[in-house]
Order: sequence, then structure tokens, then C-alpha cells
Amino acid sequence: MARATSSVARNKRKKKILKEARGQFGARSKLYRTAKNAVERGWAYSYRDRRVRKRDFRRLWIARINAGARQHDLSYSRFISGLRVAGVELNRKVLADLAIREPEAFAELARIAREHGN
Repeated sequence: MARATSSVARNKRKKKILKEARGQFGARSKLYRTAKNAVERGWAYSYRDRRVRKRDFRRLWIARINAGARQHDLSYSRFISGLRVAGVELNRKVLADLAIREPEAFAELARIAREHGN
């Protein structure tokens, strides 16, 4: 019986990694072993940073809402608490956008939060 080789599958595997490594500097885009290390590290970072991006945006939105709320003599926590009690169900992304683009609407939300807060 003839000896089976893995050449087709092996070449396909290598080609996939080297294609993914395009744009890397020097050996990272040319040599299989270094390319594989660089690509796998890149995949790990991109997996992690998809989650970090969500955290970063949430922090940004909270900072913007806090800045807007303090212009109306409210802390962030009292503002959010007042809105929750009032039954206003706007997420932080929308609230942050309102704080920047629609100050009149945000002022109205601050008034509602103050009325329903402690």
C-alpha cells in the first residue's frame, strides 16, 4: 500500500497562516513558525480587545453622562437612580449622546431624575 502524506493539508494550513500574516513586519510575514506565533498572538489580542472595547465605551459614556448631570447639580449615581425610579429606560449610550448633542433634552431628563430622586 502506498505511503500517505499530509502534504495537501499541510500546505493548506501553512497558506492560511501566511495569508493571515500579511502586513506583518519582516520574518513575521515570511517564515511559517514566526508567522504562526504572530498570528496566534494577534488572534488572542483581538479576542481580548473585543471585550475591552465594550468596557472602554461604557466608561466613556458614564464620564459623559456624569459631566452632563453635574451641569445640572446632580451626581451620576443620583441621575441614574432618579431615571430608574421614574421608569425612564434609556441606555447609557443614548444618554451620553443626548448629553452632548441635545442638551435641552438632557436637561429635561435631569429635571425628571431630580423629581424622582431622594
